[in-house]
Amino acid sequence: MSNRISAPVTLSYINAIQPGDVIHDTKLSGFGARRQKNAISYFVKFRVGGQQRWVTIGQHGRPDDDGGTWTPDSARRKAIKIMGNPALADKPLQVAKPTRPMFNDIADEFMKLHGAKHKPRTLEEQQRIVRLYLKPAFGHLEIASLTRTEAETAHAGWKDKPRAANHALAVLSTLMNWAEEHGYRERDTNPCRRIPHYPQNNRERFLQPQELARLGTVLKQVEKAGAVDIYALAAIRLLIFTGARLSEILTLRWSYVDLQRQALLLPDSKTGQKTIPLNAAAIAVLKKIPKMEKNPHVIVGSKPGSRLINLQKPWRYVRALAKLDDVRIHDLRHTFASVGVAAGGSLPIIGRALGHSQVSTTQRYAHLTDTPVHQLTQAIGKQLYQALAKKPPKRRKEVTASG
Repeated sequence: MSNRISAPVTLSYINAIQPGDVIHDTKLSGFGARRQKNAISYFVKFRVGGQQRWVTIGQHGRPDDDGGTWTPDSARRKAIKIMGNPALADKPLQVAKPTRPMFNDIADEFMKLHGAKHKPRTLEEQQRIVRLYLKPAFGHLEIASLTRTEAETAHAGWKDKPRAANHALAVLSTLMNWAEEHGYRERDTNPCRRIPHYPQNNRERFLQPQELARLGTVLKQVEKAGAVDIYALAAIRLLIFTGARLSEILTLRWSYVDLQRQALLLPDSKTGQKTIPLNAAAIAVLKKIPKMEKNPHVIVGSKPGSRLINLQKPWRYVRALAKLDDVRIHDLRHTFASVGVAAGGSLPIIGRALGHSQVSTTQRYAHLTDTPVHQLTQAIGKQLYQALAKKPPKRRKEVTASG
C-alpha cells in the first residue's frame, strides 16, 4: 500500500519504507526519498522560473559523487547544493524524465500501485477508463500541468456517454489526488474539483406480475424442450429468487451453500463478505441442480471443472420468447427489490437482503414504498364511500302505550 510520509529522512525510515512509499523530509523542504520495488531513490523538488523541477539525486547504497555511497546525509547535502545552484544537477539525462513526468507514465504507475488495492473487476474497469478515455485526452501532457480547463473540456467531449464521462472524471480525480500525494503535482491542485457531473437517469425497470408470469411460462417451456442448458436456467431462477448479483451466482460454489442455515455464505463479493438469505423457492432450485464430480461450482460451465462464464446468450433467448426485450439480467435484481417493497419491506431491510453497502443505493426504490400505502388508502376510501352511499335504515315509529 502506497503512503506519503512526512518525517526526517533517516536511515531507520529508509530501511522501513515499502514499495510506493514517499518520504518528504521535515528538515529540508523539497528533499525526500521514494521506493519503487526494491530501489530507493533520493530526490529534490524546487522551482526555477516559476516551473517545478524534480531531480533524482541517486539510489540509496549506490556510488555517490565523492566515491562513497548515497546515504540520507550525503543525499541531503547534494540536495542543498542543487537548490542553491540548479546547474549542479550534473546528470541531465537522468533527471530529464522525473523533472517533467508525463501523464501516461504516472497513469501507469498509478494503476500498478493504487490499482493493486482494488478487486479484479474494479481494477479492470479502471484500466479500461484509463486506456479509452484518459490517455487519449491527456497522454501528451505533463502530469503537473494538467489544468481544470483541460479536464472540463475532455469531460464535455464525452457528453454523449454521460455515465462513462462521469466515471472517467472520477478516476481522473483519484489519479490527480494520488499524483499530489506522491509529489508529481502541487498539493491541493486537483483540476477535477467542482466540475459538475452530468445528470444520470438510473434505470429502474422491474417486471410486472403479468411479465413474471410470461417469464415463468417460458422457463418451463425451454426446460421441457431442452432448448437452454439446465445450469443457465438454474442461474436465471436463482437471480429471480435471491436478488443476487450476476457475478455472485455465476461464481457460487457448493461450499458457500448452507441449506441448514438457509443462506449463501459468500466469502467475497462486490461489497465484501456477504450472506444471502434463501427462501423456499431458491432452496428448491438449488436442490434440483445436479452436482458435477470434481467441480466445485454450482453453475457449471462446458469445460471440466469450470463455471458458466456468460449468461447473456441464454438470457436473450429466454427474454425474446417471453417478449421482454428491454429487460436486462440486472433488472431481475430490481424486480426482487420491488416485490419486497410492495410486500411491506422497509428500505433498510431490503438493502440488507440485496447487500447494499450504501443506503443511497437502496433509496432508488423509495418511491415504491408508496404502493402499499396507496392500495390501503384506496381500500379505506372505498369502504368509507360505500358507507356514506348506503341509505340509512328506516326508523321504526315508536309505539305509545295509548296507541
